[in-house]
Amino acid sequence: MADIYTRLGVQRGADEATIKKAYRKLAKELHPDRNQDNPKAAERFAEVTAAYDLLSDKDKRARYDRGEIDDQGNPKAPFGFGSGGGGFRPGGQRGGFDMGGDGPEGGDFGDIFEGLFGGGRGGRGGGFNAGFGGGARRAPPKGANVAYRLAVPFEEAAALKPQRVTLSDGKTIDIKLPAGVEDGTQMRLTGKGEQGPGGPGDAILTIEVRPHRYFVRDGDDVRLNLPIGLDEAVKGAAVTTPTVEGAVKLTVQKGATSGKVLRLKGRGFHRKDGTRGDQLVTLMIDLPPDDAALQAFVETWSGGAARNPRAGLGV
Repeated sequence: MADIYTRLGVQRGADEATIKKAYRKLAKELHPDRNQDNPKAAERFAEVTAAYDLLSDKDKRARYDRGEIDDQGNPKAPFGFGSGGGGFRPGGQRGGFDMGGDGPEGGDFGDIFEGLFGGGRGGRGGGFNAGFGGGARRAPPKGANVAYRLAVPFEEAAALKPQRVTLSDGKTIDIKLPAGVEDGTQMRLTGKGEQGPGGPGDAILTIEVRPHRYFVRDGDDVRLNLPIGLDEAVKGAAVTTPTVEGAVKLTVQKGATSGKVLRLKGRGFHRKDGTRGDQLVTLMIDLPPDDAALQAFVETWSGGAARNPRAGLGV
């Protein structure tokens, strides 16, 4: 049987990225879902998955390259045992030593090999424990994990609205965003990765919160600059204000000024502890350009001259 590098179609000195790329290509071609009428493809899929599982483990790969373990990850027997071409043979004589009894000097070589390999003796001439050579086989490896990126609208991330994800196999699933979600948050979807002999791997989902054209995140709060008319600022008004969960009415007190911040409780992002941030609304008085009536009023208004709005700045 070809060595595990040949199975993946890479050179022995290939780096991790090359090995991963080769495996993903083969796994996609040989996946059982794509080859339901080809049992050889399923067998080959299991082989390349096992090869990738070993080579993706730095320690196991180094031991394999040194010849210490076989392509299944099991330790190789010392002294060439089991090779059929030399070394010792249980239950008979080889090179003058009887593996079933005492050596020429009266030493019990069964005890020696019992100490080396941990094999039990069922009596003189009983040979080695059937588990010699690595013990129980490892469980078959799972398939590779698959990475996804999910772009979530700003308002939906703040409100934790369910999201629909389309997987690489074309299937769709609905997920619930976690409290405390932010740009870069990762979610693990168990069993939604690539199929392997030991079952599917996982899907690793990275959340990307899209920026908004007028909302801005500030920690767990949401900030908004809200334009209001001069008449609304002077007389006060109930103005419609957008939030991440729809529009609400906000009360502007009489004599409001630009820069005044109003707070809408519980209209921000959800925190991990179950609480929620607020929406901070900054009022911005919006004056109409080239309004003749407003200009005429200001020219005849005497109240403005008696008040210095920059007095607090020392000028």
